[in-house]
Amino acid sequence: MATVVLIAIAALVIGVVSILSVRGILTQRLDSELAAASERASRAPTGYRSYPPPGELDDEPGPGQIIGILGQSTGTLGVEIENGVVTYAGYLDEQGTRRDIDGGVAAALALQTRTGAPTTVDVGAEGLGRYRVVAVETEDGSVLVVGLPMASLEQTVTQLIWIVVAVTIGGIALATVVAYLIVRASVRPLERVAQTAAAVSTLPLERGDVPLSVRVPDEDADERTEVGRVGAAFNRMLGHVGGALSARQASEDKVRRFVSDASHELRTPLASIRGYAELTRMSPEELPSDATYALGRIESEARRMTTIVEDLLLLARLDEGRALESEPVDVRTLVVDAVNDARVSSADHEWSVELPPEDEPTIVCGDASRLFQVVTNLLANARVHTPAGTRVATTLRVLRGPAVMVGAAAGAGGPAAGRLEIAVTDDGPGIAPEIRERVFERFVRGDSSRSRATGSTGLGLAIVQAVTEVHGGSVAVESAPGRTRFTVELPLSELASDATARPAAV
Repeated sequence: MATVVLIAIAALVIGVVSILSVRGILTQRLDSELAAASERASRAPTGYRSYPPPGELDDEPGPGQIIGILGQSTGTLGVEIENGVVTYAGYLDEQGTRRDIDGGVAAALALQTRTGAPTTVDVGAEGLGRYRVVAVETEDGSVLVVGLPMASLEQTVTQLIWIVVAVTIGGIALATVVAYLIVRASVRPLERVAQTAAAVSTLPLERGDVPLSVRVPDEDADERTEVGRVGAAFNRMLGHVGGALSARQASEDKVRRFVSDASHELRTPLASIRGYAELTRMSPEELPSDATYALGRIESEARRMTTIVEDLLLLARLDEGRALESEPVDVRTLVVDAVNDARVSSADHEWSVELPPEDEPTIVCGDASRLFQVVTNLLANARVHTPAGTRVATTLRVLRGPAVMVGAAAGAGGPAAGRLEIAVTDDGPGIAPEIRERVFERFVRGDSSRSRATGSTGLGLAIVQAVTEVHGGSVAVESAPGRTRFTVELPLSELASDATARPAAV
């Protein structure tokens, strides 16, 4: 576009300069002819420049010889002024016949030519158009105004303008097409580089082992051209990024293996600690009160440590991509059981559950124990981080519309007929804004923003997100003072329409 604009400006400048130059040249030529005509007029015999007596024949010498003298061209205009009085005013028509013009027009012409230099005037009153006129003074003191028509000059200039306009438009059109073809040909390699960049932008680089094998073709990475240098630099960048991703993945795999191995190895000594503590407490011998208290604390912390280890082991296995069980699971039953358990374990909270109609299918394909853990963790999060008396509402509903199933759910039940939403809402103090964006990260605790600090591990919501994503679902949170809502969406199984399971009484 910029190239076409520059070409248009250049063509416009060239055209205007050409037209003005030609007009100037033609005007100079006309002024030369006008000078010659005025010279001939000034040499006309004096007797020819006077009005004849009445009855003089037309073919005898008489007035108008300033235009009728030999050499004057068709259209020549002449005005003779003696002592300020117009004594003759006329012009030669196309047949060479002298024609008179109005005295008032002649007087106006005389006034416009006082400068002595050629002047352009309009003799439109006589229908003659524009003239180039000049005034000369003769030896006897009279003034002769001689003019030549500009019709031919203006016609030539008009034709030139149309020619310039046509050539300019044609040239711009041709230049536009040629420039477009040249630009398209020159940017085609750059488009291929852009396609490579677009392909890289769609790769999931944030996690997992990413085989970054996409590269700019060799013909577009020739460093002898500008685009080639861009392509070569892009390939080098992709190689550097690929190496960094491989190093990152190797480091993450190492950490995951360490966490998995450490968690697995810690299970045995923790079980031994709990066993020995329980065995000691079961001894028939009476123990001192401080020893009994210490053993109770050992058992409690061993159980807590075991929970943390089990959670870490689960997350490590999910990170490694280990498949979970996949079977039809009635989420309605899971939700009811989880809410009943929460009501028993925390009677100081108000628990409620809202279920879809019994004829609504609520079956998903997945691991029942892990899905139950998702609901339990959400309820535990609401219980732990809200004060007594908080209302916690659990809602289960079916969202119509297609959903894409991935992970464990994809291979078990085929395409889903919709989505299933599990929402846990509490009217507690809410989550602090600085924590809300990281609430599903591991070891992120919300104790500082909620009213009760109970020392949570910070792994519960991370497990919720990991298990939900493995089942092809998603999890989100909305929080404000007085309302916090966690939402889990799972794809319904196509087997849901055949489900007949019914929930237990709430």
